[in-house]
Amino acid sequence: MPVKILSVDDEMDLELLLTQYFRRKIRKGEYEFVFAHNGLEALTMMVKHPDIEIILSDINMPEMDGLTLLAKINEMRNPALKVIMVSAYGDMGNIRQAMNNGAFDFATKPIDLDDLSVTIEKAIEQINYVHKSQKEHTQLESLKGDLAIAREIQQAILPQVFPPFPDIADQLDIAALMSPAKDVGGDFYDFFRIDDQRIGFVIADVSGKGIPAAIFMAVSRTLIRATGIRGGSPAECITYSNQLLAEDSVDCMFVTVFYGILNMKTGDVTYCNAGHNPPYVKKRNGQVIQLPLSQDPMAGAIAGIDFHEVQFHLDHGDTLVLYTDGVTEAMNKSFEEFGEQRLENVLKGELQDCQQIIETVKTQVEVFVDGAEQSDDITLLTLRIQ
Repeated sequence: MPVKILSVDDEMDLELLLTQYFRRKIRKGEYEFVFAHNGLEALTMMVKHPDIEIILSDINMPEMDGLTLLAKINEMRNPALKVIMVSAYGDMGNIRQAMNNGAFDFATKPIDLDDLSVTIEKAIEQINYVHKSQKEHTQLESLKGDLAIAREIQQAILPQVFPPFPDIADQLDIAALMSPAKDVGGDFYDFFRIDDQRIGFVIADVSGKGIPAAIFMAVSRTLIRATGIRGGSPAECITYSNQLLAEDSVDCMFVTVFYGILNMKTGDVTYCNAGHNPPYVKKRNGQVIQLPLSQDPMAGAIAGIDFHEVQFHLDHGDTLVLYTDGVTEAMNKSFEEFGEQRLENVLKGELQDCQQIIETVKTQVEVFVDGAEQSDDITLLTLRIQ
């Protein structure tokens, strides 16, 4: 598209002068000139040609002078519209006022057309930069809108209703939280009924941040749930999920996973820990015990691995607390981490139910970081046999 230039001058011979000098650019479709003879005509022409991008305006004109026209153009607040003022050489007072009022540049009469050509090219460079910035801003606003929707979708795929199993709410207490560091996160939690006696539960942390992690999170969560709900053992579930994730992994992404199955009747928990933080068990007597460190690697990193499972027992009143490293590695402004010891101290306090445990941990982390920017997703999952 040609750059459309509006020349505003009451001297009729300027029209011929400009069209003659810029005839090659006009023929090539690079420039297109339109003309007006005072400020009022210029405003009318701008309505007729809203794609005008450069205005060459004389200062001294009848009906509406160039300074008044410049003020009207400023009211349009169009950063891509550049005004070059033209006046007599001795009229430096008006030229200075025009520059102070936002004119892009100026030219003096008699016009040096070679110099004017350079000035127009400079204006075009600025206009192109503005258009590029506006396009990027529009894309950014669109991306922000998409991210907001993605955040809602991501939160929607995680269980949000508590208690999740009303028919056994008197037997099992469950609460969970996922707070992403960015618009979308790579952490997730999940739980589901396998049969009348067994509950599957999972917490996981995908490598990386932002959109790639969120996509990998959605795939991992769906795969583990679809596999786990069939009722196979945790080791079988993670071994199968790892194989599929590793085969299709992009940029060497992986996920740390703790997947367990609770037998409601016996209180036994069988779990597979694929490189995830070891959870805590808060005993009904107040004692806090950390489960052993994982001996298996994260899922999705290496294909062909057989994962292992471990079993422990939950008594009535015991609470299992699972978390991602966004909790223990939360940093304050002095770059100190919240750490496992502070988490253990919180868990040793008088905490009534699973939701209170989550709210207390989250509050203590917020107090500790004291306004420092959240650098990682924070996710917690707690369950207790009543």
